[in-house]
Amino acid sequence: MIRLCALAFAAASIIAQYLIWFYAPVEESMGVVQKIFYTHMPLAWWSTVSFFVNFVASILYLAKRRDAYSRLAGAAAELGVLFSGLALITGMCWARPIWNVWWTWDPRLTTTLVMWFVYAAYLLLRASDIGGQRQDTVLAVLGVVAFLDVPLVFISARYWRSIHPSVLGSQGGGMEPEMWLAVVANLVAMGLLWLALLAFRTRQLETGAAVTALMRHGSIRN
Repeated sequence: MIRLCALAFAAASIIAQYLIWFYAPVEESMGVVQKIFYTHMPLAWWSTVSFFVNFVASILYLAKRRDAYSRLAGAAAELGVLFSGLALITGMCWARPIWNVWWTWDPRLTTTLVMWFVYAAYLLLRASDIGGQRQDTVLAVLGVVAFLDVPLVFISARYWRSIHPSVLGSQGGGMEPEMWLAVVANLVAMGLLWLALLAFRTRQLETGAAVTALMRHGSIRN
């Protein structure tokens, strides 16, 4: 599955890049810098999906106490922090020539940054020994609570005074059909990459847990 998703991502990425640079028109007011959007939005979208997977896996762990759900939650959180961090960076690169600043405390940006810090703290807690045998339970509770910030990120540009564009609004972001095709292609390509990374990282965590269990069992026997 991992290899298949990686190959599909490579093919989809080539198509997506062609659509960005040769098919989608240049935006009239922002110019060519607007094309950062085609990478920025999929990163933000799939980071949200990552945090939702972490949320669901955390609930499942609390309900069934299976280590597989804890590993899935951890892998999803890692991808969420990576993708949301890259979304913030690409957003800053887009904002600098348009807003003439790298950063502004816009509601969408602020809630996204808070979300990033919350899940970064989740990963730091996961990497530590705090909690002992209850660590997975503590992490699962944190994964459920942390997700409360995700809907705030989504609605912030719609219900608060925000200069961040609302692409999925009633006006469709003012984009041409060719632009929407490029958006969809990049969402699909990024999704294939996300799925491959999630499966790979989950397998890594499973293998690491198995090795740790074998080493612990061997040390007990010795």
